[in-house]
Amino acid sequence: MDELKREHATSSTARRGMGYLIRFVGLRFLLGRRETALHSASTFSAAGGMALGTCALLVVLAVMSGFDKEVKERIIGTNAHVILLRFGASGIAHADSLQRRVAEHPEVEATAPFVYGKAMLSAGNAAEGAIIKGIRMADERAVTAVADYIQFAEGETGLARRGEEAPGIVLGKHIADNLGLVPGDELLLVSPAESRRTPLGFVPRMRRFRLVGIFDSGMYEFDASLAFIHLADGQSFFGLEDRVTGLEIRVADLDQAPRVGREIVAMLGGFPFRANNWIDLNENLFIWMRMEKQAMFVILTMIVLVAGFSIATSLIMLVMEKRSEIGILKAMGVTSGGILRIFVLEGWVMALSGTLLGTGVGLLLCHLLERYRFIRLPEDVYFIDTLPVRVEWTDVGVIVGSVLVIATLSTLYPAWKASRLDPIEAIRSK
Repeated sequence: MDELKREHATSSTARRGMGYLIRFVGLRFLLGRRETALHSASTFSAAGGMALGTCALLVVLAVMSGFDKEVKERIIGTNAHVILLRFGASGIAHADSLQRRVAEHPEVEATAPFVYGKAMLSAGNAAEGAIIKGIRMADERAVTAVADYIQFAEGETGLARRGEEAPGIVLGKHIADNLGLVPGDELLLVSPAESRRTPLGFVPRMRRFRLVGIFDSGMYEFDASLAFIHLADGQSFFGLEDRVTGLEIRVADLDQAPRVGREIVAMLGGFPFRANNWIDLNENLFIWMRMEKQAMFVILTMIVLVAGFSIATSLIMLVMEKRSEIGILKAMGVTSGGILRIFVLEGWVMALSGTLLGTGVGLLLCHLLERYRFIRLPEDVYFIDTLPVRVEWTDVGVIVGSVLVIATLSTLYPAWKASRLDPIEAIRSK
């Protein structure tokens, strides 16, 4: 029994000694003096390639994630999770009682009635088409973030009519700029669809409004098309009397909006009710963003693959340079597996140093981009006006893991070739 213990202890000591030897020789080969400057440069270029690829992957995927997050927040902030509508153009009657019925669903957090229509805005010689949305600001605050994007003029608190003044209207930032209006100015709201017959022919419905605030969501599509008026003014202007276009609904889990919408319609008896949701209305946009992110990951991984070839090339050059040393090590009893581990270790050191450097630089760039937002974007092309950044640690883990896998695969062939060297032939080659 004592002899077995001694053998086991001797074996463990030998394994530890071999491990120390492999680490010492591997780092000595990698960091020691090389025969030519070209050999040394190949090591640094391989690590630099890994750093560049890692940094590029991290920054680009963070920008894509930030873009995805910003667009979703702007869409959800302006549109409700679920929109309950009625087939036909007659609208929904008895909106207050319908709100109470919808609120009985366990996942509904808030509801708000709204009126929706298209009209033309006229001020002086300028005219703009717009989507007019009639809302009750108190209800809207519970369902969307529209109120957070509105900058009311000094002294203005909402859209409700004050005394004999013209009713209030809030315009999207770009509509107001195109019309040359500032808060306090008056404009004419014109609806050709609501025209009435007169002895002089058909006259479109017109009403004067007073600009009380500017809607600035930072998303060009909304800021260039939306205008808000009070719900009662919308009902009157679009001839809906005591009806509304639909109900906006906020649910507990926004990702479950399609299911909740279907359940609400079923709860109300189905036809003539129907439901839209923020996911289905923007499905093509989200699919495009997901595909673009995947495509950018694949394209930028090519940089890492090139760096992997650089690691393989550097190790092949190192094997050719250290042939005699490898032969001596094998003659001293180092196994082929040990030689294999030496060169895999060298490849890992190059890859790991490059990966850590690239990750550090990439995270620093992401922090600077997120904090200072010094890159501006054309709003009419990219929906938002600054370059968004959001670092997702899942992406960081996938990037680092992918880089290290590529690096490991790059080391296998040179390390295998080194382990297959015949010690006598290797020593003679010196």
